[in-house]
Amino acid sequence: MRNFLADKVVNIPPSGIRKFFDIVSEMPDAISLGVGEPDFDTPWHIRDEGIYSLERGRTFYTSNAGLKELRDEISNYLKRRIGVSYDSIKETVVTVGGSEGIDMAFRAVLNPGDEVLIPQPCYVSYEPCAVLAGGVPVIINLKEENEFRLTKEELLEAVTEKTKILVLPFPNNPTGAIMEQKDLEDIAQVVIEKDLLVLSDEIYSELSYKEEHVSIASLPGMKERTILINGFSKAYAMTGWRLGYACGPGPVIEQMTKIHQFAIMCAPTNSQFAAVEALKNGDEDVAMMRESYDQRRRYVMHSLREMGLKCFEPFGAFYVFPSIQEFGITSDEFATRFLKEEKVAVVPGTAFGACGEGFLRLSYAYSLEDLKVAFGRLADFTSRLRKEKEGN
Repeated sequence: MRNFLADKVVNIPPSGIRKFFDIVSEMPDAISLGVGEPDFDTPWHIRDEGIYSLERGRTFYTSNAGLKELRDEISNYLKRRIGVSYDSIKETVVTVGGSEGIDMAFRAVLNPGDEVLIPQPCYVSYEPCAVLAGGVPVIINLKEENEFRLTKEELLEAVTEKTKILVLPFPNNPTGAIMEQKDLEDIAQVVIEKDLLVLSDEIYSELSYKEEHVSIASLPGMKERTILINGFSKAYAMTGWRLGYACGPGPVIEQMTKIHQFAIMCAPTNSQFAAVEALKNGDEDVAMMRESYDQRRRYVMHSLREMGLKCFEPFGAFYVFPSIQEFGITSDEFATRFLKEEKVAVVPGTAFGACGEGFLRLSYAYSLEDLKVAFGRLADFTSRLRKEKEGN
């Protein structure tokens, strides 16, 4: 029998995040700091609306693009939060999580050979989704000395005649880096000058601690060049509801909706009704969770400084990205030993791109009690590694 598998799928490595998650799930007394999932339950008033929709028999398909009421609320939310007005009919589509929006965006705009600029370290899906859509990923290695922000110079160096789209993954997973307005203005200048599209993944936009999040779509001339991806998983603790959305230029959203129509049909109906409630009445919930994450962020940064681990201060998402280069072992070796010896799971930086070597991603989307235990074990482990190095 011949090999029926597609080469481009076989050649894509599996996610580096899941490896350690799968191990820790079968390890008694282990703590995982590896998965980027809020430890909060979905707020009750949002769950109630989802339950009520089921009780009312609202188990039908919605329109392909999503409930009109939900798209209207998305438009209202974005106008309120980032100052950009989107037509809820022509410029908005409801997706199955933000990840589906990323996939659809690439498939809607890429022709074979088109280059996709992907700043790394970053979320694991961009590169494989670009490949599956026929694009050519071009990696921009972000630097710790720049707080893992994308600079104008780095962007200019990477652009070629084949470049079509820039991925802008901020606030960033895994580093927690943000882009402030002055940073975005420099990037927008290049995007307009080079006639590029931007895929702006803003799933962590509500989890910004230094100042309010700024979307590149809000800058002059950028709304028509930006596909904005967002969703409900992180801000509203709705990961399992699998709901996101994409907003952007009408012609792009039209083609994305066509892909969605054939591949998915529509996002889950009860999740959409719950999301309407989230957008209408969820601001206080988001503020409460953001304050709690910020408290944990400050604790984690203090702990890292106390144990002497170098880490730039993140101001977004719920991750820290400390350097472990002083120990002279790879990120994978560190994470593997830490799990076996201290029963704490973290993710090697290389799961988010080759330039993540020498770093770890630790999520602080966990209770303060678990964080205290985990970081106590990390302090013991790093102290032991330093003694081993001195002994050599």
